[in-house]
Amino acid sequence: MANLHFHYGTMGCSKSALLVINAYNQNKNDNKTEIIKPKIDNRFSEDKVTSRIGISAPATVISTLQDWSPAPDTKMVLIDEIQFFNPSDIDRLVHIADSRPIIIMCYGLMVDSNEHIFPAARRLIEVGAKLHRMESTCQIPGCMRLATHHLRFDSTGNVIREGEQISIGDSNYKSVCRQHFNMFYRGNGKAGR
Repeated sequence: MANLHFHYGTMGCSKSALLVINAYNQNKNDNKTEIIKPKIDNRFSEDKVTSRIGISAPATVISTLQDWSPAPDTKMVLIDEIQFFNPSDIDRLVHIADSRPIIIMCYGLMVDSNEHIFPAARRLIEVGAKLHRMESTCQIPGCMRLATHHLRFDSTGNVIREGEQISIGDSNYKSVCRQHFNMFYRGNGKAGR
């Protein structure tokens, strides 16, 4: 089994739920896990990974992985919202994965709402992490295509096409298929809320 994994998908595809379930199953089998989340992610909780479906697990909250090391008896590390870390943090994970008998599972977004790949996601690809695409359907009513993109909206429902790559929260986002992304991002800019 590969020792560095990247589970990626759009918002709402159950990445955090899978992380919590994996931690539960590993701990149940006496395989000690550690859950990490970036300090910037405080949407649902300061110190837990919380899924939109309501399940959660305690997490260690840190800003950078540079000075972090898993405990000696840890068998698996699960990291939520990996896109909020830096490429150098990914290099730290590679060092840990290559020097210890440990499995590192990263969960997060591949691209932002302007179709730009997150630097940490790019680094995971560059270092050869095993990729696991998590699928969900487009959130435009009636569409059943694969959600591959995110649209971000302002308070009046207009698509935001520039600005910071990182914006915490999900009430102003929709996960959409490529066709609807192109229609609204490059078209009239209104997709309804």
